[in-house]
Amino acid sequence: MSVLVMREVSRDHGAGPNLVHALRGVSLHVEAGEFVAVMGPSGSGKSTLLNLAGGLDRPTGGRVLVEGVDLSTLGKAELARLRRRSIGYVFQDLNLIPALTAAENVMLPRELDGVRTAQARREALRALEEVGVPELADRFPDEMSGGQQQRVAIARALVGERRLMLADEPTGALDTATGEEVMRLLRARCDAGAACLMVTHESRHAAWADRVVFLRDGVIVDATGSPAGPESLLEGAR
Repeated sequence: MSVLVMREVSRDHGAGPNLVHALRGVSLHVEAGEFVAVMGPSGSGKSTLLNLAGGLDRPTGGRVLVEGVDLSTLGKAELARLRRRSIGYVFQDLNLIPALTAAENVMLPRELDGVRTAQARREALRALEEVGVPELADRFPDEMSGGQQQRVAIARALVGERRLMLADEPTGALDTATGEEVMRLLRARCDAGAACLMVTHESRHAAWADRVVFLRDGVIVDATGSPAGPESLLEGAR
């Protein structure tokens, strides 16, 4: 089953002489249990693709469906609800709330969705256990290392039964060992049945994916299912 479907999706910014075609008729399916990596040079449309996939931006043309729901048919409140319930985000800048503990940060989307505090905390503790940092539950972000903060951010993305994981350069601020652990966590969630779409510039991280899609100037120019694919794609882009 396709968790994410993008059909002929385009996104333009500006108008007249300032018009920029960030994406041009991109079609992409990500199945349940599939890990797809997106690569390409700076300005190729990678982050735009991810923002449209998660409903953080609206396409100029085409359709985006998450678990069969066309995002263009949803109002602002309905879209926010779908994002909280179905989509987990892992971004390089983390977006942890400094005034909340790790557990409170992870609990927040569940509480916003109406889950009682006690249940939300139990789910948050399970998610922190899953990413290997249960001892951080009552610490604040400024009491954690960068790698620990990233794990908490991943726990927040994993909490609940989210079926689509979106990751934008999730290892960019991490050392090699911690970055590899982050990739293992994302891979494990895909193996458990979620769909994952990840933007990365690292071929060694793209090698964790089942499929690699290469963007250039807002267009998909190549794709591969081979673990060795990212290297050949990068060679072709040089």
